Amino acid sequence: MTAAALVLGASLALSACSSSGGGGEDAGPAKVSKQASASQYRGTVLSKHFDKPDLVLNDTSGQPYDLKARTAGRTVLLFFGYTSCPDVCPTTMGDIGVAMSKLTPEQRQKLDVVFVSTDPERDTPQVLRTWLDSMGKDFVGLTGDLAKVKAAAKPLGILVEDPVVAANGSVTSTHGAQVLAFLPGDDKAHLLYMAGTTVDTYAHDLRLLAEGVAV
Repeated sequence: MTAAALVLGASLALSACSSSGGGGEDAGPAKVSKQASASQYRGTVLSKHFDKPDLVLNDTSGQPYDLKARTAGRTVLLFFGYTSCPDVCPTTMGDIGVAMSKLTPEQRQKLDVVFVSTDPERDTPQVLRTWLDSMGKDFVGLTGDLAKVKAAAKPLGILVEDPVVAANGSVTSTHGAQVLAFLPGDDKAHLLYMAGTTVDTYAHDLRLLAEGVAV
């Protein structure tokens, strides 16, 4: 993304995903400031560097996973969503998976991709693992107490709402659609990627992140 394309006070859209096939509705903006930059990165360079959430949930093996401790000093891409989402979640995670496949094994080893479920009642560790395996077998999936998830997402400017189950059984979970990239130097988020970010953009930036190129 060029400096000219960056504006102050950009709105981060929320995504309302429904397992019945609807989705992509704007559920309201969350304001986050971002700055013009001559960075080599195509993602949005954030002027406010968010702390990595202090969050402990179960991973896909059913074991406790301390996000902050387990990923300390590593580059992390973090996304909140749910497996029965028909649009934004599989598209975002799938695109990241394709981008990761374009990296060398050595580059991939330096990056952690973490998906936090916003629908833990249905996203069991087994369901989450099966879903993630189609995108990236090394991707980390976390599920558990929704109150913890909401509390972890809020300081990042990501609103997560309780899932709503319709009479026909379809599930709608409204959640922020952005991916945040945390850097190893300070374990803070420095880059933002919105829904619709292309595979080429992810691949370009993931290479830079893996090589430790400064934002």
